[in-house]
Amino acid sequence: MADIPALLSGRTNWKREFAAPMRSFLQTEAGSSGVLAAAIVLALLWANLAPDSYDGFWHTDLSFELNHHAFGLDLREWINSGLMTLFFLVVGLEARREFDLGDLRDRSRFVLPVLAGISGMAAPVLIYLAFNLGTDTAHGWGVAMSTDTALALGLLALVGRGVPDRVRVFLLTVFVVDDLLALVVIAVIYSENIDLTPLLIAIVAFAVVLTLAILRVRKPWVYVVLGVITWAALLTSGVDPVVAGLAIGLTAPAYSPGREELEQASGLFRVFREQPTPELARSATVGLTTAISPNERLQFLYHPWTSYLIVPLFGLANAGVAIDADFLGRAFTSPVTLGILIGYVVGKPVAVIVVSWLLDRFSGGKYGPQVGWAAVAGSGTIAGIGFTVSLLIATIAFDGPALAEAKIGLLSAVVVSSAVTYLVFRSVKLLSPPKKALALLGRAEEMVDLIDPVDPEIDHVRGPATASVTLVEYGDFECPYCGLAEPVVRDLLQDDDLRYVWRHLPLSDVHPRAQIAAEVAEAAYAQGAFWEMHDLLLSNQEELQPKDLMSYSEQLGLDNQRIHDEVKRHVAAARVARDVESADLSGVSGTPTFFINGQRHYGAYDVETLKTAIKVARARARINQS
Repeated sequence: MADIPALLSGRTNWKREFAAPMRSFLQTEAGSSGVLAAAIVLALLWANLAPDSYDGFWHTDLSFELNHHAFGLDLREWINSGLMTLFFLVVGLEARREFDLGDLRDRSRFVLPVLAGISGMAAPVLIYLAFNLGTDTAHGWGVAMSTDTALALGLLALVGRGVPDRVRVFLLTVFVVDDLLALVVIAVIYSENIDLTPLLIAIVAFAVVLTLAILRVRKPWVYVVLGVITWAALLTSGVDPVVAGLAIGLTAPAYSPGREELEQASGLFRVFREQPTPELARSATVGLTTAISPNERLQFLYHPWTSYLIVPLFGLANAGVAIDADFLGRAFTSPVTLGILIGYVVGKPVAVIVVSWLLDRFSGGKYGPQVGWAAVAGSGTIAGIGFTVSLLIATIAFDGPALAEAKIGLLSAVVVSSAVTYLVFRSVKLLSPPKKALALLGRAEEMVDLIDPVDPEIDHVRGPATASVTLVEYGDFECPYCGLAEPVVRDLLQDDDLRYVWRHLPLSDVHPRAQIAAEVAEAAYAQGAFWEMHDLLLSNQEELQPKDLMSYSEQLGLDNQRIHDEVKRHVAAARVARDVESADLSGVSGTPTFFINGQRHYGAYDVETLKTAIKVARARARINQS
């Protein structure tokens, strides 16, 4: 038997469904945190059980020779300066996607992430300098500034169970800025003995990448070659080459494919199906590929590798430190360890909370956080987890005992910040439901994804007009996934505080009988039987031939001749086209697609998932009404 939950996460598309701007990112980062944590534990065990083996292995030289020019790094350097470039490529891609498709497409919402990100870096740095000013370790202040987004999201999922996705989105939005600024610091502060000639070559190569991206040149091998040149030139220049990944990621635009592009892509595939030649195969492949944005394709390719392999490998190569009682005694009285630990555990949350409060207060809520104050506090405390970028900076800034002390500070901050975050969200759970909802969700208005609002005079509506939650579905009567969703919707409609709206989205190029089925439903509506016809069509998706449609009309006791004439003259075609146009405006490219109180619902549409989303929407609606 088919896996029903898996089926209930599917859609019929013109092309692959474009994911929520951060949904897949959140899932991958949270899921990979366990692998990273395991790598850290393994590194600590290895470094303590066989310290010589640990250090010796990661200092193994790996080099090659090209044109009598030798080029080599040890294994740890290949990971830190080589593979981590791909990690920061993903960071750059995510930042660009947030600007193009996420919350930051409303530029006013960029104010809080920028100021919270800057202050969330500055406060820990000031605390670190307070402990280390005037010492040889003061130059390592960069270790105490950057949040490890991947590990923070993963541990937030663990210690903040039940926290709405909006809280995770707030955390990620703020600390994408953190990551970007940290890379600038690495490039400017922690790069030494700059050689201008290779640096100029890197700048020129990147300028070519940027130009090609603006011109939408779609030849992957060109970008790979230019990327390698940029990376190698930066490495030779003395600037940390991971900056190349960030810069190139920021050039990749993100966009949701339009209906015309998707129909064109499916048309190319149909031509290939009729004449399967190499030329048409290439045409179809190019058409399908170009329908998806470069940003989405690159994330799909690299994100799992960076999250599940590269970052854990980085942790394995760098987190190992030999620990004994004497060392711990020295470390926890060391200004390096204390500066990092207190900077993260105290500086990060204080900065995030204070800046969020000041912005909210002095802007009248215009630039305030999109979540409640408990969520802001929890985001601030979990932001006290710094590992990946911080450890990268530590390996550049320190060596010997100071590096070991920095590692202890970072690992301790992970433990303490996780514990404090658990206490914050545990306290919220003790509140009454209305107060808990306000503490987590806040009063800020969310961005509305449904461009064409529900109009009871035109739309097909089930449920009370006074309901606090409206569920809109864009559907196709021939779409098998819409058929699977129908019993789920029926279950949801037992809720007497839910209004349900059906809008047509016939995908005619993949479902040839969907358009006529939609027009028959509209003809039935003219006779007061839309929902009865709707239910019959979805229950008999394999039987939508004209004779079948007429039999359903007869079964419902409708005027068959009138329906036949109206469908033949396409009387309802304009009404169906109106729904299709509203789908285009809202970026809908597949069926079924749901909107809950105007916000797009991504992911599975099983009963429990939709009930949870409806519950959150109802809580927000009641907060706004109070």
